[in-house]
Amino acid sequence: MTVQKIIGKGTWIDKLAYELIEREKQLGRNTDILRVESGLGASGVPHIGSLGDAVRAYGVKLALENFGYKSELIAYSDDLDGLRKIPEGLDVDEENIGKRVSAIPDPYECHDSYGSHMSSMLLEGLDKLGIKYIHKTAHETYKNGLLKDQIHQILVNNKKIGNKIEELTGQQKFQTILPYFPVCQNCDKLYTTESFEYIEDEKKVRYRCKDSEIGSDKHILSGCGHEGESDIEKDLGKLAWKVEFAARWKAFDIRFEAYGKDIMDSVNVNDWVSDDVLEFAHPHHVKYEMFLDKGGKKISKSLGNVVTSQKWLGYGTPQSILLLLYKRITGARELGFEDIPSLMDEWNELENIYFGKIKVDNEAKLVKSKGLYEYVNLLNPPKNPSIHVNYRLLIELCKIFKDDRLKRVSSKLIDYGTVKEVNLHIENLITLAGNYSDDFEETKIPATEIVIDDTSKIALKELVKLLEENEKIEDLQNSIYSIAKENQVQPKDFFRILYQIILSTTRGPKIGPFIEDIGKKNVAETIKRHL
Repeated sequence: MTVQKIIGKGTWIDKLAYELIEREKQLGRNTDILRVESGLGASGVPHIGSLGDAVRAYGVKLALENFGYKSELIAYSDDLDGLRKIPEGLDVDEENIGKRVSAIPDPYECHDSYGSHMSSMLLEGLDKLGIKYIHKTAHETYKNGLLKDQIHQILVNNKKIGNKIEELTGQQKFQTILPYFPVCQNCDKLYTTESFEYIEDEKKVRYRCKDSEIGSDKHILSGCGHEGESDIEKDLGKLAWKVEFAARWKAFDIRFEAYGKDIMDSVNVNDWVSDDVLEFAHPHHVKYEMFLDKGGKKISKSLGNVVTSQKWLGYGTPQSILLLLYKRITGARELGFEDIPSLMDEWNELENIYFGKIKVDNEAKLVKSKGLYEYVNLLNPPKNPSIHVNYRLLIELCKIFKDDRLKRVSSKLIDYGTVKEVNLHIENLITLAGNYSDDFEETKIPATEIVIDDTSKIALKELVKLLEENEKIEDLQNSIYSIAKENQVQPKDFFRILYQIILSTTRGPKIGPFIEDIGKKNVAETIKRHL
């Protein structure tokens, strides 16, 4: 049997970083600093998927540093992008469609532009997770001429590039127009400008402003009819996405960037442009699937079905987001706030594995679990574990105790023997679970697959009957114990099944008092769903 080599801390992040290093060695490039990049969209409300791009790139940065290399994360906000459609729920005038987002007023009236507001939301999310980055904006990058050499090289080779785009994607428009959009000097729009000639010795683009189709819904954006010239070194303009990534990669010396499968064609073209036109070996990549909502639709800024980090952090810890993003990178995943309870409890389990409280026999799995825990802690794990309380237990208690919640839930946790004392960490968990229970009171915790043998089912049916009787039970804990024994079920196994049914875990507080607290009939209904 072949023993699989464990790389670094045994995660996909380490494997990517290792591949990157080996590739750079083969290319013979300088490895004094290995920069990774994440492109941040600024045209709509940033969601967990937008955040994930930067968080995962930061993971690779950490892994590179763990291998002994210096690394930086460049977080690039595309605030020169033109607004293609108004995202659901935002108060933005239709006349702003087609204008660059850095020139549109902030609908929330707290930043200097629409683009600045959206970028700040994403950067705030990164800050709260502890992600360190160097922030660059498209507006400042183009305004300061940081891409001027790459723009010139691309425009000089525009015919060659247009043919390659047609070959790789089937898109023919760049065979007749240049892959560069000047900002119209008359109407200030971006995507209505069609560049048709490059005056190489003057470094000027000739363009006309005309009606254009934008967005997936083929919205017609009216041009103003202006014809003019734009100096690529002095006037504002923007490369088309089919070539812009390549220009950034060379200008910023980027060695790694992940991408979503929805822009795979653009990345393929950019890789070729970087390699063959700009003569800069394109960065190492990894392709990831997009997050979907619970209905299977892609989470989209324009659709308004976003799961933002700001809202998530009202219900879950930063570690729950980092765990979601660092667990794996391949495969599409449906994502919603209802995933928070399982991630919160999965974090507890991961910490128990790391500190040896849960034994894992498989060496590779143990290394990977410990490595994942370290990455979720951004390679700075604590010396000691925190006190764990099952998050679903907290949700159930918070549903019962709405008044003076912190004090009453804390008291119950001590009564159950779940904790000896309540500290700031536990109080924070109660607050998060309270927010969750208030906002998702009717949301059922997803049922887990539980293996229940026939003997245990008979015992459970007897317990349901007891719980449904409208009579006071003197000692419910002892009654449950007796039902198990009378049906030849080991009481510890019966209690474990009840914990799995009620809390999706294998252990919990003293079961009798807990059932009394959350309601006998409620528990009876929950048990029946598993029968």
